[in-house]
Amino acid sequence: MRMRIWCLVSMVGASLLGAGCNIVGMSKQEDLGQGIVRGTLGAQPLGEVRLAIPSYAFSLIGQVTAIEGGAYVLQDSSGVERRVAHDENTRIDRPAHVGDRIEAFVDDRGRAVLIRNID
Repeated sequence: MRMRIWCLVSMVGASLLGAGCNIVGMSKQEDLGQGIVRGTLGAQPLGEVRLAIPSYAFSLIGQVTAIEGGAYVLQDSSGVERRVAHDENTRIDRPAHVGDRIEAFVDDRGRAVLIRNID
């Protein structure tokens, strides 16, 4: 009886290994697939996807009063209007419209590095 059980267990184990199931550990292919999934943006929680704030830029916060081609005109809380130019290198979380409150990070040349909506 004991021999019969051992034979049955051996046959089941051999059939699992022969069918591609690795009961000992993860195969290299599976390990590679897990790394790809963990590295994709879709696998990360949505709350952790954030735009990094540049350390070399200063911040302007205001309401968009006009859009002039490649620039937003912002009015800050004291009523002063400032023109914030942006180009293809500017990171924008979503396009702003007149009336939106935004925060713009501007470099020393006056170009926006990062623009994000506050509302």
